[in-house]
Amino acid sequence: MSPEQFAGKPAGELISPAENTWCPGCGNFSIQHMMKSAIAELSEEEGIPLQNFVLLGGIGCHGKLVDYLTINGFYGIHGRSIPAATGIRLANPDLKIICHVGDGDIYAEGLDHLIFAAKRNSDITVIVHDNRVYGLTTGQYTPTSPFGFRGRSTPGGITEHPLNPLEVMLAAGATHIARGYTKKIRHLKDLFKEAIMHRGFSFIDVLQICATYFNLTDYYNTHAYEMQEGEVETGRFESALGKIREWDYDREAPIPLGTFYSIEKPAYEEKFQALTAGKPDRRALVRRVIEEWR
Repeated sequence: MSPEQFAGKPAGELISPAENTWCPGCGNFSIQHMMKSAIAELSEEEGIPLQNFVLLGGIGCHGKLVDYLTINGFYGIHGRSIPAATGIRLANPDLKIICHVGDGDIYAEGLDHLIFAAKRNSDITVIVHDNRVYGLTTGQYTPTSPFGFRGRSTPGGITEHPLNPLEVMLAAGATHIARGYTKKIRHLKDLFKEAIMHRGFSFIDVLQICATYFNLTDYYNTHAYEMQEGEVETGRFESALGKIREWDYDREAPIPLGTFYSIEKPAYEEKFQALTAGKPDRRALVRRVIEEWR
């Protein structure tokens, strides 16, 4: 969309007229509306033009968010939205890049891209719609499904334990790590704003309700809680790791929500620009070749 199309657009108008096909009770509605509010507030508070936000989606129910918000968007193939996000961010450093991905989408098909984006400290935000099930394909297990989960493809229950994505991200080198829950919407919006404004790779695992195939509402409502200030030292690796390990996505335990880790390091794009300084402008060369070919 052009700057003129965004000009003066209030937050409510960021919801597109596209027909919404999410199931009633789906946690994606909370993510959609809190993302809309976060973008609108950051645009007003930080002076970021609406056209400078870019949403990317993978394959899954979460990916429809790109259609349901009137923000510049890009669809990636299954597990592959992060490479596109990295390229967009390198091409235009003024943009705020937000990847919306699913737990099956990014922790299975796209785990390699996720780990290396965290390792590089790419200046993008990754928000995982973690309903712990493949909802779009009617209820198969994902890497965060709990031990014993029974689904369409595993009627006898799975015999493996889930990975802890926050621990994986901490080990990979992510500089901002958080967890939210779709029933705590104001807290979720604050997490979105904080992650988007972080300089470097920011990651949020959002515990999302799948009302049709794996409804964990009662479990999350009784176990999830917002961490208080000082409960974790977000600048210290060991403190973050200890808090992250309090719940392993499997056992019965309280589930802390909030920011676990946040540090400042040079972003990948800054280092990339330093490496390419003084070298020929490849984009200009490509444009010249194209013009000559025409």
